[in-house]
Amino acid sequence: MAKEKVTQSQIDGVDYRHAKLWQIILYAFNGFVGMSAYTIIGMASYAASIGFGIATATIGIILTCTRILDGITDPLLAILYDKVDTKFGKLRILLVSGFVVEAVALWLMFDGLASKGHGVVIFVILYIVYVLGYTVTNMTAQTLPAIMTNDPKQRPTVGVWTTAFNYLVPMALSIVLNTVLLPMFGGEYNQAYLSAAVKVCIGVAAFGIVLVCIGISEYDKPKYYRGVAKHEPLKIKDMVEVLKNNKPLQAYIAAQSSDKIAQITASQAVITTLLYGILIGNMGLATILSVISMLPSIIFAVFGAKYAGKHGSKNAIVFWTKVCMVMAVIMCVFFIVIDPSTIAKMGSISMILYVLLSLGFNGAKMCVTTADTSFMADIIDYELDRSGKYIPAVVTGTYSLIDKIISSFGALMATGAVALVGYVNTVPQPTDALTTGIYAVTLAVSYGLPIIGWIITLVAMKNCKLDKEEMIEVQKRIATKKAELEK
Repeated sequence: MAKEKVTQSQIDGVDYRHAKLWQIILYAFNGFVGMSAYTIIGMASYAASIGFGIATATIGIILTCTRILDGITDPLLAILYDKVDTKFGKLRILLVSGFVVEAVALWLMFDGLASKGHGVVIFVILYIVYVLGYTVTNMTAQTLPAIMTNDPKQRPTVGVWTTAFNYLVPMALSIVLNTVLLPMFGGEYNQAYLSAAVKVCIGVAAFGIVLVCIGISEYDKPKYYRGVAKHEPLKIKDMVEVLKNNKPLQAYIAAQSSDKIAQITASQAVITTLLYGILIGNMGLATILSVISMLPSIIFAVFGAKYAGKHGSKNAIVFWTKVCMVMAVIMCVFFIVIDPSTIAKMGSISMILYVLLSLGFNGAKMCVTTADTSFMADIIDYELDRSGKYIPAVVTGTYSLIDKIISSFGALMATGAVALVGYVNTVPQPTDALTTGIYAVTLAVSYGLPIIGWIITLVAMKNCKLDKEEMIEVQKRIATKKAELEK
């Protein structure tokens, strides 16, 4: 006789809500939406310069200020999320309306109003409109994993599929835009190229938003997105109350913000030039590494999801953060004991070892990212249990506000770091000579700064009680409150 499969519901004593695999996959097509916008908005500097005649220095100020604005709008638009509730639901309406706003703004920015004599004012207005539309879509998308499933084994699976698309989409778009589209317009960033690029990106995003709406249609009902207490209109003070009293959210903000600013600082072009162009001496290695790490990163994400499903999201974050720290130390030691320039030689032992170490380092970070996704869903459910209010947009919006304000200083930290080694009025070039200062700053920013972020993560998570066992109790209490509400 075949052995009967024991479900997680039977193990935990909780009637978990499960999403079908095809629904999770279609939800993950949100990566088509977010990554398409990410790809085209990455060319905003070119759009501002070519299409609106804005000086480079002014562009930098505009982009920094709008990123801070992006964070401020998140909790404010949570009020919109709370108020929308129609007979057709709220989730798909918010997703589509936000996408339409951001798509129109992007088209006007890169094509419709570009190169027609408009200046900085019109560009700033369009960028703000884009931020508002993107925020509505992204904020709504962030709440969906918690709505679709509360099964601790299934939640990390959502992160795996999301990670896969978040890797594949920008890479595919990069190939199309840089190797197919760019040569068609003379191999340079001009208005014709920007006009064509924005249409491609909007088309890919539109395809994704349609599939996301199909995937979440079953869950776009009040019984899934309303709380277990009498509904009251959301107020600003509710956001303050959530930040003040939701301890797991506080821990998550501390962990994520410290990690994010380290990541953004290290990924700035001036820092990658120091690492790959000057320290190693092979700028092309960065591109090669990003391509060959795609499949291993997805495999790591799958493994990380299984670990999170078995041990809980919080414990998974702690474990993989420790692995990241160990890998970062190993990377630093590796650079110290070898001649970094030997890494640049294709097929050399040093290059092979560097690639393998980088794959392990990036894989461990991918496992943390997967656990982060499911932990945010846990925090949303914790808030439902704590306050009786199902306000996922407030939770994600409050986190996003602080995270974006802090991470917006990543570019400033990067430029400050290179200024320490003499790049005050110029920027690093791959042909520059390697100095002791460049050597130290490169390792400090690339590996030392992330280690500091991970130490903050471990301290924050040590004081967070939302582990696997507590989440089981949270789900039991929510189920009891819902049953009493339905009587």
